[in-house]
Amino acid sequence: MHRVGSVGSVRSFGSVGSFRKPAALGLLLVAATSSVARAADRCPAGPAGPAGPAGPAGAGGGATLAAIDPELRLRFIDERLGRTAHRAQVWTWGWGIGIGVATAANLVPLAFVPPEDRIDWYVGAATTVIGIVPLLIAPLDVVADSRALRARLAARGPTDDVCTLLAEADAKLVRDAKNQSDGQRWWLHVGNVVLNTGVGLFLALGYHHWTAGAFNAVFGSAIGEAIILTQPTSSIDDLRAYRAGSLAPPAQDVALVDGAAF
Repeated sequence: MHRVGSVGSVRSFGSVGSFRKPAALGLLLVAATSSVARAADRCPAGPAGPAGPAGPAGAGGGATLAAIDPELRLRFIDERLGRTAHRAQVWTWGWGIGIGVATAANLVPLAFVPPEDRIDWYVGAATTVIGIVPLLIAPLDVVADSRALRARLAARGPTDDVCTLLAEADAKLVRDAKNQSDGQRWWLHVGNVVLNTGVGLFLALGYHHWTAGAFNAVFGSAIGEAIILTQPTSSIDDLRAYRAGSLAPPAQDVALVDGAAF
């Protein structure tokens, strides 16, 4: 009786062990399947750099960025480009309207000043027109890119590949950051000062209008620098944050008074 019990107990332990092994293998299989599924939901981060003949370049970022949910990355780019596009439109139209008013202000006095002084006002109007033309014919790329990306996402279907959409959004972010960086290059500052100094010398040396020449040179250079320095550059910082995987929402412009947000 005792021997049979011993054998039975041994067999019972063997049965428990035989059930534990398949159960452990099943858990490992489930974990591996989940890992593969999670990896399939991720999109690789393309190499950083400008777009070329081979296609649009990625924004870079490596493994840190590739590990983030592609939908979150896509939403980040869409929101940030939209915010910068709004600022770019305000910048373009604000300066455009301001310079347009300045042009009109240079033309109105022509009916009231002596003929020999009219050259000062003609030159002033001409230089303000030169300042407004680039704003209207070459707006920042982010305005069109944001509009195109928003339309693309609105039209996406259930079978659209998120990684393809993300590659397009990456390319737009890289392009806009480069465009805004180009708008701050040193030669733009030099060109602005050279142009306005030339206008001043034209009036001073050509017509002996030294006061008008000095005013045009100084005031024109100051306005040109203000236009360059106030150009939106948010996409440069957004690209840097994106590459680092810092996809936190942008800070809200709110005022806090006694702990209450407005």
